Amino acid sequence: MDRDLLRQAILRALDVVIDPELDEPITDLGFVHTVDVSPDGDLEVHLRLPTSFCAPNFAYLMASDAKDVLVALDWTRDVTVELDDHHDSEIINAGLAVDAGYRGTFKHEADGDLDELRLTFQRKAHTAATERCLTAWLKADPQRPVADAGTVRLRDLPDDDATASLRRRRASIGLSCAPDDLVMVDHDGNGYPPDTVPLMLRRARSTRISIDGNAHFCRGLLRTRYPETTQELTLAGRTISS
Repeated sequence: MDRDLLRQAILRALDVVIDPELDEPITDLGFVHTVDVSPDGDLEVHLRLPTSFCAPNFAYLMASDAKDVLVALDWTRDVTVELDDHHDSEIINAGLAVDAGYRGTFKHEADGDLDELRLTFQRKAHTAATERCLTAWLKADPQRPVADAGTVRLRDLPDDDATASLRRRRASIGLSCAPDDLVMVDHDGNGYPPDTVPLMLRRARSTRISIDGNAHFCRGLLRTRYPETTQELTLAGRTISS
């Protein structure tokens, strides 16, 4: 495969791996340190996080998702994903190497199910995406009552990145994305009474601010921990920009 096409395929695959707490791709966050690929399709990826004590379940989830999307590429053969400089690196890397799964990797230390963890953060991401869209809708016409945000349909939103993000977040938790669907709904797709809309929007804003703030904080920690960090990957001995 042409090296430029290879580069695009690797980065495009890793772009869909999301930090569950920060709701951003690991590539945008700078968590992908190196990618090395051999001519016959053997691939080795190294990830690194802002601190050595990032929650093991989050760390495993990202590393496991990275391996899954790379294995799914039809041209890869042997895929190795390793997490560097984490207090549980040895355990996580050993589990990933034999596809042991989260419980198989951490055994009695596994606290809960990763699917439940994933869903919890997908719901938070949906809440934050909803707030971004509705706050922009209200700002477009300052005369609009806040309670009217509860009547906005997907068809009323602009065709922009924020709306596309909201649609992806809805789909991830099983919500419909039909044009007539209400934007402001709970995680089961139910709307809110008009008198509760302002309060629910404020709560959603708190969730969004928390996610955005944590992402900013983690970027700073990563730069502090790895001063040389850049948005670059090393591919088979050649540095390429992501």
